[in-house]
Amino acid sequence: MSTINPQLVHDMVRDWLATPVNGYLGSDYGQDLKRILHSPLASHLADKQIAKLRADVPVLGLLPSDTVNLYSTHDGRDKARLFVEIAGRALPFEV
Repeated sequence: MSTINPQLVHDMVRDWLATPVNGYLGSDYGQDLKRILHSPLASHLADKQIAKLRADVPVLGLLPSDTVNLYSTHDGRDKARLFVEIAGRALPFEV
């Protein structure tokens, strides 16, 4: 019997980060994080992406709501790095 461990959960989230929305035929699985960067006051969009992540990766529904976060940092003028944080471990998504 297989068990779900933290590394497996992070691998699932990493797959979600690597897959654009509609990346799989017939499924809306995946992220559209670049849209967040081009929208003013994007916190409601970030909340929608976190909700989508939880829907696409159902095992995240077992975690408390405050253990899944999305934040960004800016490196220079036109470089941003988004991070999805799962239970204190940040997974980068470079834009």
